[in-house]
Amino acid sequence: MSTPKNIQLQYYADGTPSVLRKPVVYQALHFYKRSDILYQLTAAYCRRFMPKYGDRTVDQMIQAARSTMQNIAEGSSDGASSAEVEIKLLGIARGSNQELLGDYHNRIKTQQLNEWWGNNSRADKLHSFCKDHMEVADFAPYWDKWTEEEMANCAICLCHMVDKGLSTYIANRDREFVEQGGIRERMTAARQGYRTNQKAEIASLQTEIAHLQAELSDAKEEIARLQAIIKDLSGPKN
Repeated sequence: MSTPKNIQLQYYADGTPSVLRKPVVYQALHFYKRSDILYQLTAAYCRRFMPKYGDRTVDQMIQAARSTMQNIAEGSSDGASSAEVEIKLLGIARGSNQELLGDYHNRIKTQQLNEWWGNNSRADKLHSFCKDHMEVADFAPYWDKWTEEEMANCAICLCHMVDKGLSTYIANRDREFVEQGGIRERMTAARQGYRTNQKAEIASLQTEIAHLQAELSDAKEEIARLQAIIKDLSGPKN
C-alpha cells in the first residue's frame, strides 16, 4: 500500500511516531468563539423577543446555535484521530449556522425590521465591533439594552463571520486530507517510520558494537605486550 510522502507525523518523547494528528485547540478558533457568542445571544434574543410558548422556532433557533458550537468542538476534538469525521462534523456545524442565519432573516422580514447591509454606517460599526470582539463578555452587557433590530442584525453579522471562517477552515482541512490521507495512511506511515527508526537504531548499535570490539581487540594486544615486558623484566638475571 503506497502512502503519501508528505504526511507530517507527530512523535512521542521517546521518538515513537504517532498516528494522531496535531490536536486543535478549538477554543482558540475565532469562528468557535463567535459561535459561542451566537448561542448566548440567541438564547437572550429568544427570551426577550420570542413567544415563551407555542412557537417551535424558538427551540429551532437555540438548537441550531447550539449545534453549530457543539459540532465545531466535537469535530475539532475528533479530528486528532479522524480527518473524515472532523470534516463531516464541521460541515454539519456550517449547515446549522446557515439554518440559524435563515431564521434571523425570516424574523426580520416577519417583524418588518431593517436589515443593515451594504453602504450603511450602522452596518459598518456593527461589523467592526463583531470583528474586534470575540468574547461573550464583550457582548453580554448589551443584550438587555439592544432593540430587536440591533440584536438580530448583530446575530446575522456573526453568522456570516462564522460561515466564512468555517468555509475557509473546512477547505484547508479538506486539502490536507487529500494531500496526506486519513487514519489508514497515517498508521502505515507511522509503522514505516517506526521500522525505519528501529533499523537505524540497530545499525547504530551494530556500528557501536564493531567499534567496541575493535577497542577490545586493541586492549587485548596491549595487555599481551605489557605481559611480555613484565615477563622479560622478571626473568632470571646472570
